[in-house]
Amino acid sequence: MNFFRAFFCGILLFFSIIIANGQVAGAKDLHKLQVAWQIINTMYVDTVNSPGLAEAAIKSMLQQLDPHSSYVSAKDVKAMDEPLEGSFDGIGVEFSIVHDTLVVASVLNDGPSEKVGVQVNDRIIKIDEKSIAGIGISNSDVMKMLRGRRGSRVDIEVLRKGKAKPLVFKIKRDKIPIFSVDASYIADNKIGYIKISRFGAQTHDEFVKALEELKKQGMKSLIVDLRGNGGGYLKAAFDIADELIDSKKMIVYTKGNASPLMEFKSSAKGLFERGPLVVLIDEGSASASEIVAGAIQDWDRGVIVGRRSFGKGLVQRPIKLPDGSEIRLTTAKYYTPSGRCIQKSYENGTNQYKDEINHRLETGEMVNALNIPVNNNEVYKTLMLQRTVYGGGGIYPDLFVPLDTTRMSVLATRILRAGLMQRYIVSLTEEMKERFSEFGNFKAFDKYFVVTDEMLRLFVREAKGENIDCTVGQLKEEKILMIQIKALVARRLFTDSDYYKVMNPEIDIYKRGLELLKNNREYEQLLK
Repeated sequence: MNFFRAFFCGILLFFSIIIANGQVAGAKDLHKLQVAWQIINTMYVDTVNSPGLAEAAIKSMLQQLDPHSSYVSAKDVKAMDEPLEGSFDGIGVEFSIVHDTLVVASVLNDGPSEKVGVQVNDRIIKIDEKSIAGIGISNSDVMKMLRGRRGSRVDIEVLRKGKAKPLVFKIKRDKIPIFSVDASYIADNKIGYIKISRFGAQTHDEFVKALEELKKQGMKSLIVDLRGNGGGYLKAAFDIADELIDSKKMIVYTKGNASPLMEFKSSAKGLFERGPLVVLIDEGSASASEIVAGAIQDWDRGVIVGRRSFGKGLVQRPIKLPDGSEIRLTTAKYYTPSGRCIQKSYENGTNQYKDEINHRLETGEMVNALNIPVNNNEVYKTLMLQRTVYGGGGIYPDLFVPLDTTRMSVLATRILRAGLMQRYIVSLTEEMKERFSEFGNFKAFDKYFVVTDEMLRLFVREAKGENIDCTVGQLKEEKILMIQIKALVARRLFTDSDYYKVMNPEIDIYKRGLELLKNNREYEQLLK
């Protein structure tokens, strides 16, 4: 009898004993499941795949509960946890696959690859003497080959422009950080900006470091950008809100049928408890992002700008199974300080729940605040100024900013969906490496860089490889693409923050947040 069958039968035996003692609600149903399992395994016409049957049963049970309770196989647990844990073991490069060739897109400062001399735009043709060029390699294949136990070695062979022969590098794998604070800079007139992409184990430390640096630069007001941030660890959200809200105030609390009330209150000291504050959100801001935005809104600490957030107010607890897999079970709901649970309805099933964002587009909610549905049974008051706020469907912004549906043409959409931009930037920065090196810093780049016809002719050639026909003239009309080319070049030449310095002035939610912090009267009016 293999491990999985023994394990599952052991569980059934365990529950059988409990059932006999009348200790489990629904004991008859559990006994029914046990009998079905035994009948299938003993009487089915062919050999039964017990592990697959067990996984299917677990998944099916969880699907009956809510959209967020889930089963994660043992092989997927690590991959799902890495972005939140804040690091993995690897060689310290980001890569792109361009025309079936692995190209180094960036090299981590002081990382394993930089230490041995790997450079941006190197083309990796072999990993541990195995040829990888022209074989249809995938991102997951590459990660399996380059990642490994810290201290282990991997050899790579690369082609480099200007070098007649391939270069071989022997790289010792090490701990590679995964950053969740994507950008921080002074935006304008002592207004700081911090972009958080997820809430992981290291996010609070990164946030504190960014805040301290901005304060040294004279920051007096702050934009926290949570657009597209799907959440993460509750503790990380609490810790960040704690830096913005003064002492002994509720930030979030959780409770559930079998989970006792847990309250999370702010501590005595935070780095930015005073000063104008704007939090940017949109329909992609969920879970931990909503904890932060909800606490800021309920304590009237700042202004929430953007569009209604996703609406996820369910807490998942990871429960390890003996084979390394996990059940991520919803055990509680979280509530904002005013008592709101912002979880949107899922009573019509998981499919409709997942399609709810598209429903917002169809009903016009994304472009007109008057179309935002309001649940009159979920009306609450903020705790300082008694402003009206709503629960049961995400965080509603204090200042609504409509989605600009006019900027994405059919051509631009095709280009972005094909993943053409990243591959084009690799080719562009390689062909014009010497010209781009004349920009000594981002300030000079931002002032003088322009997308030329020569650059766009290269784009047209790259697009043909994706069966996308376009002309230089057509591309010039696509303003969002022209801005993105500049932003992506800035990221490759300088930093992630410089990417956002180029892109953000074109983003309506960002522009509106910045305008608000420059207009004290409007800011104060929204907090009345």
